[in-house]
Amino acid sequence: MADKLSINININGRVYPLTIERKEEKEAKIRKAAKMINDIVLEYKKKYVNQDAQDFLAMTALQFVLKNLDLEEQSDESPIVEEIRSLDEQLNEFLSLNE
Repeated sequence: MADKLSINININGRVYPLTIERKEEKEAKIRKAAKMINDIVLEYKKKYVNQDAQDFLAMTALQFVLKNLDLEEQSDESPIVEEIRSLDEQLNEFLSLNE
């Protein structure tokens, strides 16, 4: 348990106790994520005054998941893999002709 750290994260006024790896960058990343969530929830609260807090959290989650899906699509490596296969085939053909 020495390599674990207990922290409390506040999201939308609620405190969540977490046990994480004892790494400064891990704690900083979690705190930054909580801040980002709180910032977006606050934007929704300002924009839609009479809505439920659950609605703000749901829309915030949706926003982050959509962004994550966009990033996954951008990091599609299949075209690169296909290009490498094609180059490998061409190289093999060239080497077999020169034997």
